[in-house]
Amino acid sequence: MESTEAILLRDDRDGVVTLRLNRPQQFNALSDALLDHLEHAFASLAADARVRCVVLAGEGKAFCAGHDLREMRGKPDLDYYRALFTQCARVMQAIRALPVPVIARVHGIATAAGCQLVAACDLAIAADTARFAVSGINVGLFCATPAVPLSRNVSAKRAFDMLVTGRFVDAATAVDWGLVNEAVPEDALDVAIARKVAEIVAKSPVAVRYGKAMFHRQREMTLEDAYAYASDVMARNMMEDDVREGIDAFLEKRPARWRT
Repeated sequence: MESTEAILLRDDRDGVVTLRLNRPQQFNALSDALLDHLEHAFASLAADARVRCVVLAGEGKAFCAGHDLREMRGKPDLDYYRALFTQCARVMQAIRALPVPVIARVHGIATAAGCQLVAACDLAIAADTARFAVSGINVGLFCATPAVPLSRNVSAKRAFDMLVTGRFVDAATAVDWGLVNEAVPEDALDVAIARKVAEIVAKSPVAVRYGKAMFHRQREMTLEDAYAYASDVMARNMMEDDVREGIDAFLEKRPARWRT
């Protein structure tokens, strides 16, 4: 049995939390234990008002190679598989439910549920050598759960092409298709992540939290309902101290001092 010690690393610095998948010999495959650790970590982060941004990364040569196929094959039971994929879905939805932005830091490969992780994050920055696939089809398993966030990032035809062929797409294609925000040389990946984090934490934490929740929710609404909801969110946001400070700072031509 695999030791669960340190299979998920956490680093906290000034409100920025980095979570690192730490199964490098298995290309950070999502074992049962690692999914447990992720689920608990996201629950803890959601309850911590000090957190401003989360970065999700992988140790070793890859971001994440998806589910642990060896572990799955060793438990041929329908109830186990249902529980596994239900938990994985909870983890992906927990990323969206976090009140702060989550950035995927992608290098190497992101395949199957690893590609699902990328698609589930709010933002993604990849090394220009990274590759992406939903390749379960190659072992006879259609990547049904990865299809959910993937098809909400890229067009239906592009998503289905990836799902039914299992083919890899490179980082430049992933940017073009909308799966990741940008691709940079691998040795510049940490700099690019730090730059994006700095851009986020420079903004009002109240506004960012309003914004993340609103952005995802309105995408599921009709146009009329989305405008009604967005109008209410903006009105409530206007009542926050940070908005009064931000507007005053703009009018007085000085840096804003956000409430933390």
